[in-house]
Amino acid sequence: MKRYWVVGGLYADTNFNRLQDGGKELRYGPFSTYDEAKSEWQKRAWETVDHANARFRIEEEGGETVYWVVGCPYADTRFCEPAAGGGEQWFGPFDDYDSAKIEWSRRAWSTVDDAMTRYRIEKLAKGARPVKAAS
Repeated sequence: MKRYWVVGGLYADTNFNRLQDGGKELRYGPFSTYDEAKSEWQKRAWETVDHANARFRIEEEGGETVYWVVGCPYADTRFCEPAAGGGEQWFGPFDDYDSAKIEWSRRAWSTVDDAMTRYRIEKLAKGARPVKAAS
């Protein structure tokens, strides 16, 4: 059975390498479905929308993994529904977190002035392409 986690927290800076308090990343879950994990990610994203050093991602437990960069312009800052006429975009897969982080950074910085656009990194089982959210 697949299990998903939402992982992240408040980081010391926008390099997202070290948490603000020097502790470990927060982990929420496990969730039995991707949709449940995404709902928790959306909740955490909304709670920290005004904090540039906050970031959360979804991870799938077990087996060999790859990383995806996921996001789009959303209808509002709850980050639940993609903006009209669009859907979430999936970039990857990337074999390691650092490669995904480079792509995430490129996309996040290119939309830094758009409060309605958000990207996240997801760690999922290799070979399993996640189901895209309905547009």
